[in-house]
Amino acid sequence: MTHLIENALPTVHVIKDDQQAIEVATRLAEQFALSSAERDIERILPYVELDLLSHSGLLAITVPKRFGGAEVSAQTLATVIALLSAADGSIGQIPQNHFYALEVLRVNGTDAQQKKLYAEVLAGQRFGNALAEFHTKAANLRTSRLVFDGENYSITGQKFYCTGALYAHRIPTLVSDEHGQDFLVFVDQRAEGVKIVDDWSGFGQRTTGSGSVYFDQVNVDAIDIIPFNTAFERPTTVGPFAQLMHAAIDTGIAQAALHESIEFIRTRARAWIDAHVEQAQQDPLTIYEIGNLSVEVRATQSLLNRAARLVQIAQQNPTIQTIADASIAVAEARAQSTEVSLLAGSKLIELGGSRASQRSDNLDRFWRNARVHTLHDPVRWKYHAIGNYYLNNILPPRRGTL
Repeated sequence: MTHLIENALPTVHVIKDDQQAIEVATRLAEQFALSSAERDIERILPYVELDLLSHSGLLAITVPKRFGGAEVSAQTLATVIALLSAADGSIGQIPQNHFYALEVLRVNGTDAQQKKLYAEVLAGQRFGNALAEFHTKAANLRTSRLVFDGENYSITGQKFYCTGALYAHRIPTLVSDEHGQDFLVFVDQRAEGVKIVDDWSGFGQRTTGSGSVYFDQVNVDAIDIIPFNTAFERPTTVGPFAQLMHAAIDTGIAQAALHESIEFIRTRARAWIDAHVEQAQQDPLTIYEIGNLSVEVRATQSLLNRAARLVQIAQQNPTIQTIADASIAVAEARAQSTEVSLLAGSKLIELGGSRASQRSDNLDRFWRNARVHTLHDPVRWKYHAIGNYYLNNILPPRRGTL
């Protein structure tokens, strides 16, 4: 059944400040968590939940105050993403590209473009993405084209891993023109020539809708075309801002897996015979593992908060050094959150024992979600960038994949 994406949503709340954003995110996260396991195991796409997210006003919290938004801090945004991801990893990832597109708009958009697109977001519209391509030899290559025939603009191409496009009102799409310049085009999902295919079959993040999008000579308005290259030719926060949200997703998944581990051990796990105790939570080795995992998760949260503060500083004062500082801090948070989200998801099953492996409980979703999401960009290159910076004073590359 095709879900109709309405162009505007009624009674959209406008969030006014950081505290309100966290309060709203907390309430929604509690609601989303109740049916998270069922949505994952049955692959029930979260249209209802995303409509609630739109109505709540959370998708507009980064809109600048001069355009009517809350303009929350980077730390608040990271907290919101982590809360949603702890409730449901897929729902936490879906708005990542929405906020990424809004950051590109903030950095590179004209006043007219910002006024138009920010107004749409404040009205509850969702932005997806069509950035990556499946058939190119390298992740930075693309064949999707922007064509100008002297009167009109159009785009043609095929995209994959289009998280959120299935649920979006607009699909920000990365294309190149005949001169090799890149642009982010905010394409109306309903435009003629747009085809969205729900062919995402990943074993984790199953309800992100991260499938394919096809563009066949889709006409686009000039006001919806934003330069992309220049966001990386000068110091901007587009790259670290994007990666901060990815770190927040993994942090949220890790937090949820730790919480689930504690609850399962207390209520359902059995003590191992060699521990000579009556309850699993009295097992000294289990106690050690939970203590170690708790420290790792808290460290992850601390690195995320530090990275968010440095991103905020860089947004307010974008220089070569502030962007480098933010990028390295975010890379550190990404490295830690990758390792810990995988660890937490694995330890949940290990410490819970065979009872924790039952398909009906779907406890493996935490590890599956972490494993699939952390494939977004390899952690080994995070460590390389960090080491190169501290050891050789080499600045990290300016791009959205660090």
